[in-house]
Amino acid sequence: MSSRLSISVATAALLCVGLAPRAARGEPVFATESFELSLSGYGELGFAFHDHGADQSRDGGSLDDRRVEFDQTRLVTELEATLPAGIEVEAEVEFEHGGTGAAKEIEYDEFGEFETEVEKGGEVVVEELYIEKEMGRFELKLGRFYVGVGQLSYYYQPTDYLGSVRSEAETSVLPAQWDEMGASLLAYLPRVRLTAQVVNGLDSSGFSSQYWIATGHQGAFETVRASALAAVGRVDVDATPHLEVGASGYVGGSTRNRPKPDLTEDCDDPDSGAVAPCDYVAGTVSIVDVHARWVGYGFRGQAWGMWGHVKNADLISARNNRLSNELGVARTPVADNAIAASAEAGYDIAPLLGINVGHKVEPFARLDYIDTMYDVREGLFDNPRFERTIIGLGAAYTYKNAIVGKLDVARRSFGSSELRSENTVRATAGFVF
Repeated sequence: MSSRLSISVATAALLCVGLAPRAARGEPVFATESFELSLSGYGELGFAFHDHGADQSRDGGSLDDRRVEFDQTRLVTELEATLPAGIEVEAEVEFEHGGTGAAKEIEYDEFGEFETEVEKGGEVVVEELYIEKEMGRFELKLGRFYVGVGQLSYYYQPTDYLGSVRSEAETSVLPAQWDEMGASLLAYLPRVRLTAQVVNGLDSSGFSSQYWIATGHQGAFETVRASALAAVGRVDVDATPHLEVGASGYVGGSTRNRPKPDLTEDCDDPDSGAVAPCDYVAGTVSIVDVHARWVGYGFRGQAWGMWGHVKNADLISARNNRLSNELGVARTPVADNAIAASAEAGYDIAPLLGINVGHKVEPFARLDYIDTMYDVREGLFDNPRFERTIIGLGAAYTYKNAIVGKLDVARRSFGSSELRSENTVRATAGFVF
């Protein structure tokens, strides 16, 4: 748990900032109760060298190139407030890449065209915003929170993983950071943590060949569509004091969350008064994963694997191919199935180097495997470009679990030897407060 700045505010302090007039009018305030604010967060800066061009879609793969990139990867701030009755509010805001944000709208008065309005003034994402109530061993959340699938739902800070970047396997098939709106219930049992969530589903208009359902995460529009919901279940077990193992599952619709009701069934007796005269085509997304994490005896590592399926991926692909350019989606075929796996392991050699306690120096190895076109349906080209294996070696330096520096080199190969392999050297500086 990161260190936090705590502020206890008493009645007199509240009166000084203008709450006294409200109390004098008899309005309900909690000026007579103490409350607590806490601030925490983390940040990352990234530097990368690539020996290949950015366009991977060319015949034979990307061309030879020499590129250097600097990136303000992210700054995340988290604010927690304790309210009366033991209710807590948490807000987490992420500032990514120093870019520009935009929101899309459907202008039905202009024949249903999509329009993009620049209005956010920077790429700022509210990743979490929820109300929480603890009830003994149970914890109830309402609002926007992380979906309990994958390792990144819990281990996402730069001190949580060894590589310079988050797992490419996980971020290539699942939204990262995957947050949705809904209700979440956690149960903390002896050595076991259970998670049950009901959240809004994905939007199948964003599914693609390269990123499978990851690009179906809603965010382009001002509101979140929840006509299709999703259910999430997860179990995590402390098998030993050093080993955590678990599994999770996700099942949710995606068709009814499309911007327009443009993926419907055909039937002999349509209901002319319904938006979907013959009901919607089912676009159910199913995901299962297993995961494990070890920390102890100088070793640190984690592993993760998943399989996923999209129902009626052929119909979704055919409809996506006809979407408007203004929607800004890939419009590439989505596969029925996808698989991914990742693993990393390192060992702290600081004691061997005679470095004082509080410092960690961890050489590590890392492996990511992704196939977003796994076991494709008849008629769909199994493009080897979407089968990727990334092997990496590097070292991570951590000081008091608050400041981290990382350096690694990775080689990415594809499902065909005719596609050129790609090499990348990365360095990252990060902090947690």
